[in-house]
Order: sequence, then C-alpha cells, then structure tokens
Amino acid sequence: MNRSPLKFFLLTYALATPLWVIGFFVEVPGLPKNSHITDFGLAFCPLIAASILVYREEGGGRGVRRLLSRVFDHRRIRRKIWYVPIIFLMPLLYLLTYWVMRLMGLQIPGQTASFVMIPLLFVLYFALATGEEVGWMGYAVDPMQERWSALTSAIILGVVSGIGHVPSLVQEDFSLTYIAVSLPLTAIGFRILFVWIYNSTGRSLFAVIVFHAMANVSSAFISTAAGIPLIAITVVIVTFLWGSKTLARYRYA
Repeated sequence: MNRSPLKFFLLTYALATPLWVIGFFVEVPGLPKNSHITDFGLAFCPLIAASILVYREEGGGRGVRRLLSRVFDHRRIRRKIWYVPIIFLMPLLYLLTYWVMRLMGLQIPGQTASFVMIPLLFVLYFALATGEEVGWMGYAVDPMQERWSALTSAIILGVVSGIGHVPSLVQEDFSLTYIAVSLPLTAIGFRILFVWIYNSTGRSLFAVIVFHAMANVSSAFISTAAGIPLIAITVVIVTFLWGSKTLARYRYA
C-alpha cells in the first residue's frame, strides 16, 4: 500500500499540538470526566491527518470518500455472531468489574452517568471513535500489518495513540506514576482488542468504531482504570486463542 504510517503519526501530532497548548489554558465546564478539550480535539486529528494523506497519495477526493465510506462498512461483517463481542464484550467486562468490586467491598470509581444517557453517550462516542479510528485503523494499521504481525502492529499503535492522552491526564492532575502504569496497559490492551475485532470481521472499520464507542460508554459508569485487570486477562485470552500473527485465526476452529 502507498501509505506511510510514520507520516500519519507525525501529521496527527502536529495537528494535535496546538490543542494540547490550548487545553492548558482553556477549560470547558460541563464536559464529562476524561472528556477534556484536548481529547475532543485529538479525537478528530487522526481523521484529518488520514484524509490529507489519502488526498495526496490517491490524487484527489475519491480516495477520501472511499476512506470515509468505511465508517459504515458493516457488510464486511459476514459472520453476524461477531456483533456479540462488538456490542456486549466491553459492557460485560465493566459489569463484572462492578460485581467483583462490590463483593470485595471496594469503592466503585467513575459512576458519573445515568442509564437514560446511554443512547446520547453512544452517539457522542461513536462520533469521537470515528474521528480516531478512521486514522488509526482505517489508514495506518493495514500497511503496518503488511510488515509486522497483528500483535506487534497493535502494540505500536497502542503506544503511539496512547501518547495523545498524556496531556489531558496531566491537566486532570493524575500522578505521573498512575499515567506511567495505567496508560500503557489500557492503550495497548484496547488497541489489541481493536485489531482483533478489525481483522476478525473482514477488516470492518464500522465494527471497530462500535466496539470503541461501547468501551467508552461503559467507562462512563466505571473508571477504565478499575477495569484494567479484566481487560488484561481478556487480551491474553484473545491473543492465545486467535494467534499473535493475525489475531484472526481461531486456534480451535
């Protein structure tokens, strides 16, 4: 493929840097937790960067329209059973986290949303996930997987995309220890699951966007950090069963 993931990474963060600077001086009241101005802005920088590069690489707007049309490429999902993990896996993991913490008598962090808000949250997070995944998955992941395994590509994407969340976490006064420990685990863990969903559904960008949105909706009720143990276990199981090379060949098929 005539695509450069490195150029995409550099352009994405060149576009994001002014937002990081603005975020240190401007606060928008009323935004939900972990939805800082830098996160909202950064959510669309990958889409913008990918569109610019595709426009140049494919000689016009036709390539950009083809890229954007993949947001609703649900026809790639030939095996409809995949809608079960796409929609329900992340809510289930967060629900299990809630039950475990209740049984252990631990305080449950991050209960900031009500159930009546779920439809609105899904629409919001679908839009934000679209802005991210058109770039990370729609543009960058395929040429990376031509060179490396699916697991290696996911780890690299997790590291690079996770960097973008550091400024907002710093602005929200999270400790450097928390950022250094939790961010790599969540960013890489989620990215491995995203690549697994993507490769297993015929490289459907729509599948990844819905999965990403459901993860964010779930984290509106329970903090993502609380779900790290179960997410990590899920990543290990997925990697073992579907294989690190493709994350799409079920071991016992």
